[in-house]
Amino acid sequence: MSLQARIQEDMKAAMRSGDKERLGTIRLIMAAVKQREVDERITLDDTQVLGVLEKMGKQRRESMAQFQAGGRADLVAKEAAELAIIGAYMPAALSDAELDSLILEAIAATGATSIKDMGKVMGLIKTRAQGRADMAAVGARIKARLA
Repeated sequence: MSLQARIQEDMKAAMRSGDKERLGTIRLIMAAVKQREVDERITLDDTQVLGVLEKMGKQRRESMAQFQAGGRADLVAKEAAELAIIGAYMPAALSDAELDSLILEAIAATGATSIKDMGKVMGLIKTRAQGRADMAAVGARIKARLA
């Protein structure tokens, strides 16, 4: 079953159970996926749907930081609940050891020797770790290795 079909089934289940918060978040996910499909005139595959989910998760984390700074605990809780639902569709996160191993493999595969080669390494890792690691943290680790 594709990721998009699984999200669709979860939306139906949330409708049947009357879980309004979950249903609202799943509808946001479906709307974002459909918007991208319409904009690009394509049907998204699982990796592209993961990209949409990753972007939505990043937006929620940024919003939570802003709401915490503004002292809005109610909105922080709402964003955290949405982030948990979005996170349920993401693959399991890579451990630190797995991530370090992936970085070393990518550096060896690209022949990177300096910070100038960081783009090549990031490109390779992004395809292998999409949705399974925070790419900002990965970038920082790569920069530390190449520096």
